[in-house]
Parts: sequence; structure tokens; C-alpha cells
Amino acid sequence: MRSNPRMREILRTAEITNLSDQDVPPMFREVAERGWSVTAAGGRVLTDLRPETSGTYVDRLAEETTINGRGMTDYDLPAAPGERTPLLVRRCLAYACACLRKAQEEFRDTQVKAYVSLSFADTEEALLTSNVTFCTPLPDVRPYIPNLETVTGAAIAEISLEDCSAWS
Repeated sequence: MRSNPRMREILRTAEITNLSDQDVPPMFREVAERGWSVTAAGGRVLTDLRPETSGTYVDRLAEETTINGRGMTDYDLPAAPGERTPLLVRRCLAYACACLRKAQEEFRDTQVKAYVSLSFADTEEALLTSNVTFCTPLPDVRPYIPNLETVTGAAIAEISLEDCSAWS
């Protein structure tokens, strides 16, 4: 797994073993269970997140990250960062792994990567929020997050299916 120092610190202190589908909020669990499909442009997208009408995207990377990206449900989590952070990261990782397992079943490869980011909302409460998206790195398209290890504004990780085995 590739990550920046902020994410490594979070993962070092969070309890992330024995992740299961039960860690994933029901709406996200349904998205993972319904699996993946391929767009006309060849993008690998979560079927339930596919818009009814096709959009126009710069490239396949933009299509995949735009369609697949979502903020993780967090309204039911405590506000205190010490309590919120481990629960939120656990949800994100469990969802990412569930979707990556489905991608491997669908595409018969492990090319799809998950990107989990955690940052503080620019609101009065400044709660920790998160986003999870998926894309397939392509040789002729720039990386989704160039120099991921040097990102300073958020905790970020690139997760592969192989990474998930350490958490199940």
C-alpha cells in the first residue's frame, strides 16, 4: 500500500484487523454487492454509481474517479477525532476492500485501485470526513494522485486487493 505520512500515522493507531462487510454502512454495502460494469469508453465503474446519462470526461481516469468517488457516511459517528477517526477509517477500508474483491471477480484481475482520503471539513465544526474512489491506473494516463507520498493536505492511501488480505 502506498500512503502519505498522515495516513500511515492513522493506520498505525487504528484497529483495522478483522474488517468485514458489517463494517460497511448498508447503502455502501449494496453498492459493493451489485458490483462493477464497463462504460462505453472502457471505464471500470461501480454499477450502482453509474449515472443515468453518460457524461463527457477528459479521459478514462476522470470518468472512473468521478463516477466511483463518494464521501463515506459519517453522520452517525462521534465528533471527537479520537473516537471518530478509527471508526471512519475502518468503514472506508472495509468498503474499499469489498469493492476491490468484487472488481477482481468481475474483471479477473487486480488492476483496480482504491483511494481513501481523510481530511477535516472546512466548516465551523471541522469534522474529519473521508472520500473513497476507485480507478484503474493506465500507462498512457497520469496517475490519479501524482506523488501521493508527499500530499500534505489530507491523509491518503492507494489500496490494492493484495493490501486487503492484511486486514481481513
